[in-house]
Amino acid sequence: MTELRQRMLDAMVQRGFALRTQETYKRAIRCMAKHYRRDPALYTQHDVQAYLLHMVKEQKLSYSSMNQAASAAQFLFQTVLGHGREQFHIPFAKVAAKQPELLARDEISRLFYASAHPAKRMLLQTLYATGLRVSEACALRVADIDSATDRMCIRVCSGKGGKGRYTLLSPTLLELLRFYARCVHPRTWLFSDPSGNQPMSIEMAQRAYRGACARAGITKGGGIHTLRHCFATHLLEGGVDLFTIQKLLGHSHISTTARYLHLISPQFRPSQDIDPLDLLAGLRQI
Repeated sequence: MTELRQRMLDAMVQRGFALRTQETYKRAIRCMAKHYRRDPALYTQHDVQAYLLHMVKEQKLSYSSMNQAASAAQFLFQTVLGHGREQFHIPFAKVAAKQPELLARDEISRLFYASAHPAKRMLLQTLYATGLRVSEACALRVADIDSATDRMCIRVCSGKGGKGRYTLLSPTLLELLRFYARCVHPRTWLFSDPSGNQPMSIEMAQRAYRGACARAGITKGGGIHTLRHCFATHLLEGGVDLFTIQKLLGHSHISTTARYLHLISPQFRPSQDIDPLDLLAGLRQI
């Protein structure tokens, strides 16, 4: 198992897989090996299919979890071990796409107010104002903030799939970041762990979001990624075009961004005196 695991890890590193993807794939194969207690290199496609069925029927796991394991198996058996797709078929379940539960603007204001810790509150505000993924926000360095008047942007160096990009830096967010920097004095990482030497973990960011939701009395489902959904939807409601939002989110295909068209509220009327790209400026101050 050790040699095969190393081959799989090397193949993922060579293809630039994110660390979270690497850990997810390794964990999925480890669970399958624990189930069969023999070398995964000896599995047949029927073994893999039986295990995926076992996950749903016996372990009562979701189809999304099953599909994660199927993706890991597909990479191991087809990419690393070289089995053809026709000879080693791995089934995937059709999972119905769920519409995210968006926060109203008033709920977002309450969320920020309920987050008393300066770094955690600033993280939540940055996520909403920029549409960054939580992994991207946690990896931000102080040097990634370009406040020059002819630039005004945030550099994203650790985007999904290893892709870098730039996203917007609104005047309101810049003002909040400057106040945050004067109070907290971040060194390398914009949002760090308690030691100040490492970036804030995704788990810590998720806990900060859920804790703020609980204190604000927000009971809607979804995690911290909800703020990214709110960013895209609120920009659309403000009149920002789909192509611009696609670039800001870092989507490869505009069809991925277009799903937010279904979430627009027909009742919302944007203020005429506020820049639609400055989402924080449009929130009620608490």
